[in-house]
Amino acid sequence: MTPQSPKPSCHAVMTGQWTPSTADRSAGRLPGFGVVTDIINGGIECGKGSDSTGAVADRIGFYKRYCDLLGVSYGNNLDCYNMKSFGQISINSTEKSNFYN
Repeated sequence: MTPQSPKPSCHAVMTGQWTPSTADRSAGRLPGFGVVTDIINGGIECGKGSDSTGAVADRIGFYKRYCDLLGVSYGNNLDCYNMKSFGQISINSTEKSNFYN
């Protein structure tokens, strides 16, 4: 439940305590399960426009199953296909990764 800058905590996202900044919104990062995937595996799975391995789709399926078992809504923004991952910045129109740990 501890954020690792520049990422919010997964808990804050899922409990509605995280509000995306203007930069987050520009990067396609909106509240929902997709941001959680971005927090955990962003550089590997997010921002690629599709899910060639099926890993994101599988994760969304598991998430939906648990939501159904708990009787809660899935919410919006379940995938991260078109999100820029946290720490990815644009310099001179060239995408570069800048990982913070």
